[in-house]
Amino acid sequence: MRIVVTGHKGQLGQQLLRAFAGHEVLGVDVPEFDITAYPAIAEAVAEFAPDVVIHAAAYTNVDGCARDPDLAMRVNGLGTQNLALACQRCGAALAYISTNEVFDGTAGRAYLETDVTNPINPYGYSKHMGEVYVRALLSRYYIVRIAWLFSPGGNNFPAKIIAAARAHGQLSVVTDEVGSPTYAPDLAEALARLVTSERFGIYHLVNEGICSRFEFASAILQGAGLGHVPVKPISSSEYKRPSQPPLYAPLRNFAASQMLSLALRPWQDALADYLSQGA
Repeated sequence: MRIVVTGHKGQLGQQLLRAFAGHEVLGVDVPEFDITAYPAIAEAVAEFAPDVVIHAAAYTNVDGCARDPDLAMRVNGLGTQNLALACQRCGAALAYISTNEVFDGTAGRAYLETDVTNPINPYGYSKHMGEVYVRALLSRYYIVRIAWLFSPGGNNFPAKIIAAARAHGQLSVVTDEVGSPTYAPDLAEALARLVTSERFGIYHLVNEGICSRFEFASAILQGAGLGHVPVKPISSSEYKRPSQPPLYAPLRNFAASQMLSLALRPWQDALADYLSQGA
C-alpha cells in the first residue's frame, strides 16, 4: 500500500511511520509541504499516487486558535479541503484526524460517532469544518476523532504535568473537564488496521475509559514517582484561558469495536507504557 502521512514530524505522525513500516510511505510536513498551498499539494500527492492519505497535520494549539481563528480555519478547515481535493484528483482515500472538540460537551455522556457536532471554540469549529469538507468532497474517507493525544517525546499534557511538578512542587488542575486520553502508538496501530479495512465512515479511536484532567494528572504524577507533589482540584472557571473547551466530551469507540472488533487498551495501561519509556 502507498500512503501519504501529513504532519509526519508530530506526535501521531512519527508513530504512523512506525505502524506502516513495510508499506511505501511518504511523510510530509512543514515547511516543505504546506497544506494551505493549493495546487502545489495536489501535484505532490498526485505524483506519489497514494492509495490513502492520512491527514494528521493540524494547528493544534487550542488557545492559539482562539487568539487567531482565521489561522485556525486556514490550516484546519481550508487545509483539509485542499487535501480532500488532492485525494479527489488522484483517487486516493483520505483518513482525517479530527477531535472531541467538535462537540459542545453538554450531552452528559460519552459521544457516539453519530452524535451531532456543535463546536464551541475556534479550534473545534475549524476541525468541524474539516469534517464538512471531507464529507462533501469524498465518498472514500475515514473521519477519526481522538482526544487528549500523548506520546513519548511529545509536547503533551503528561509531559507538561511532570515538568510543572518538578519546577513548582505543586499543581492546580481542573476537575470538571472530562475526556478520553489517547496514546499515539495505540492510535497509530489502530489506524493501520482501519485504513486497510476499507470500511469507510466516522470513527472514535481513543483509549478505553474516561477521566478528568485532575484524575489524569494525579495518575501521571503517581506513575512518574511524583505522587508526593500536592495537586489542588479547581474548576475550569478558576483557570482562565483564551479557549473554552467542551467540559464533558469523552468519546465512545462504538463503530470500530462493532464493525472491526477494534479497541484500544485502557488509558491507565497506555499511561504506564508511556511512563516506562522515561517520558
